[in-house]
Amino acid sequence: MSLNIANERGASAGFLRRVLPFKPRLSAQWLAENTTLWVIVLAITVLAGWPLLRLATEAVFTNGAFEISPVERALSSRSTWRATMHSLETSFFGMLFAIVLGGFFAFLVALTDIRLKLPLVFCFMLPMMIPPQVTALSWIQVFGPSSALLNTLGIAPEPGSTNPVYSREGIILLLGIQHAPLAFLLLRAAFRQIPRELIEAARMAGAGAQRIAFQIIVPLLTPSLVAAAGLTFVSALGNFGIPAMLGIPESYYVLPTLIYRRLTSFGPSIISDVAILAILVGLIGLAAVLLQNWVKGRIEARLMSKPGAPLFIPLKGLRPLVEALLWLIILMILVLPLSALLATALVPAYGVGLTFETASLENFREILFRQSATLRAFANSGGLALVSAIALAIVAIPLGFFMVWQKSRAAKFAATLSEMPYALPGVVLSIAMILVFLKPLPIIGISLYGTLGIILVAYLARFLSLAIKPVIAGFEQLDPKLDEAARIVGASFFDRLFRIAAPLLGPVAAAGGILVFMTAMNELTVSALLWSAGNETLGVLVFNLDDGGYTVLSSALAVVTVVVIFLIMLIAQSLSGVLPRGVLPWTDDQPHTKR
Repeated sequence: MSLNIANERGASAGFLRRVLPFKPRLSAQWLAENTTLWVIVLAITVLAGWPLLRLATEAVFTNGAFEISPVERALSSRSTWRATMHSLETSFFGMLFAIVLGGFFAFLVALTDIRLKLPLVFCFMLPMMIPPQVTALSWIQVFGPSSALLNTLGIAPEPGSTNPVYSREGIILLLGIQHAPLAFLLLRAAFRQIPRELIEAARMAGAGAQRIAFQIIVPLLTPSLVAAAGLTFVSALGNFGIPAMLGIPESYYVLPTLIYRRLTSFGPSIISDVAILAILVGLIGLAAVLLQNWVKGRIEARLMSKPGAPLFIPLKGLRPLVEALLWLIILMILVLPLSALLATALVPAYGVGLTFETASLENFREILFRQSATLRAFANSGGLALVSAIALAIVAIPLGFFMVWQKSRAAKFAATLSEMPYALPGVVLSIAMILVFLKPLPIIGISLYGTLGIILVAYLARFLSLAIKPVIAGFEQLDPKLDEAARIVGASFFDRLFRIAAPLLGPVAAAGGILVFMTAMNELTVSALLWSAGNETLGVLVFNLDDGGYTVLSSALAVVTVVVIFLIMLIAQSLSGVLPRGVLPWTDDQPHTKR
C-alpha cells in the first residue's frame, strides 16, 4: 500500500515538475501560507464574531457600566411577550406546513416516476428565491375587494371586506410556502437513502404497508425530518418581509417587526432595548437548534452498510393524476399570486379591474424610467450583491484549501464561526452591525453607519457560509495528493492555490457566488434596519412603496424583481453542465439512471 502511494505521488510530482517550474524558498512559502491563513481567520472573526459579541455586551452594559434596568424593562413589557408568542406560533405552524408540503414533493420527486421533474422542482424552488416581501405582496393581490384579478373575473368581495391574508393564518401560510423548498431539499436526499432491498426484505417477511411505513421508513427519515424542522423554524423566526407586509397593518407584531417599530421610534434607551429583543430572538433560535441536536442525538436510525439501489415506486395508472395534482399546487402557490401581482401592476389604480381599456405599461415606465429611487435601488442592490458574491467566492477557495487539504484548526474555527450570522435571524445581525458601526471606527475614524458600507459588511457576514459550503464540498471530492505532489516539486503556496486549487474549484466557487448574488439581490431582513436615504435596496423600496400606499408601483417593481430573479436562475441553470451535481438547489443531486 505505501509503495503504491509513493509511486502515485512520484508520478504526480514528475508531471507537476514538468508543468509547474517552481523553486521557491521554504521560509517565504511558510510566511505566505501562514499570513494568508491568519488574515482570512482574522477577517472572518471581525465580520462574524465582533458584531455578535458587541450585541451581547450592549444588553447589560450601558455607556461602559453594568446596567440591568434595560433587561428588566424589556422583559416586563407586555408587547415583548405578545410578540414572542406571535413569533413562536407563526414559526411553529409555518414549519409544520413547510414540512408537509416540502415532504410531499420530496417523496414524489425522489421515489416515483413522475415526468418533467426538473421544471417541476425549478418552479417549486422559485418561492424560496423570490424575496419574502414580494411573496407577501403577490398574495395580497389575490384576495380582497381591491384585487385587480378578482375584479377582472367579477368575483371580488364586497367593498370594505377584510383581506384574509392580513392575519396570523396568512402569515403562517406564506411562511410555509416560502420555506417548503428548504424542507424539500433535506427530505429529498433522505428519501433517496432508503434502500430498496430493505423494503423488499420486509415485504417478503410478511410486513404490511403500515408496518413498513412506521417501523422502517419513518425511523430512517426522522433525522432529516428533525433537521428540516429546525432549519425551517429558525428561517421562519427570522423572516421579516412576510410578517411586516401582513402583520403590521393589523398590528400583529412578531419579534423582528417589533424591533423594526422600536428602532424607528426615538429615545435614549432605544439601542439597548432593541439589542435585548435581538438577543431574545437569537436565544429562541439557539434553543431550537439545541433542541434539534438533542433529539437527533437520541435517535438511533442508521443503516449498517452503504445503501444499494434506492427505493422506487412506480405510479402506473395514477401517474397522470399525481402529476396533475403537483402542477395544480404549483399553479396555486406560484402562478396564481404572480398573476395577481402582474394584473395589479398593469392597472392605473389599486382596485381597478384589468381590461383592454385599463391595461397599461405606465406603472412600469414610471418605475423604470421616471423614479430615480428605482434605478438607485437597482444599482445599490446589484452592486452590493455582485461585490458580495465575488469577494466571498474568492475568500472561499483559500479557506477551503486550509480547512480540507491543510487540516487547519484555525480554518475550521473560522468556517464554524461563519455559520453563526446566517443561522441567526437577520434582524439580530442588523442590530449587531448598528452597534459596531454607529460610531466611527477606532484609529481610522471612518463611520459606516448610514452608508452602503454597513450593508455590504452585513451581507459579507450574512452570506459567507453560502459561499463556503459548496467549495468545502468540492475540496472534499478532490485528492489532497495533488497539493502534496506540488509541494514536493517546490511549488509555492500561491502557485498551488491559483494554478491547482483555483482552476479545479472555480466552477463550484462560481456556483456559490451565484447563490449569494441571488439571495443578496432582493434581501430585506438585514437591509430593512440598515438602509438610509439614498441607500435603498430593492427589497426596501418594494416594502416602502407598498407601505406608503403606492400599491400599483410596488407591484410593478415586484414583477420586475421576479423577472430578474428568474433570469438569474436560468443563467445559473445554463451553467449546470460544468457544475457538480447538487450545487444548484433545484437541479437533481443524483446521477440519472434507468429505473
